[in-house]
Amino acid sequence: MAKHALVGLTKNIAGTYGRFGKVRANAIAPGGVATNIQTTITASDPLGMQALQFTGETPIGQPGQIANLALFLASDEASFINGDIVKTDGGWTVN
Repeated sequence: MAKHALVGLTKNIAGTYGRFGKVRANAIAPGGVATNIQTTITASDPLGMQALQFTGETPIGQPGQIANLALFLASDEASFINGDIVKTDGGWTVN
């Protein structure tokens, strides 16, 4: 429910304030991101290991990749992007 609430809030802010031209609201929906706890869980969980084998590659992003996306969305280069939910899951959802 929390993720759906974030989607609704993002779209509401974008729709309400985006028309003024100075405010944009976008959300990042990351898949797995490599953290100390995430790495430990994946290594000890059979389902996590199966997920790694499913794609043939590690479907885990690095924190810097998510940060770079956030910086891009905050930049002038992304001025035409508003009210979007950007999935960053290494293509996991297309498999």
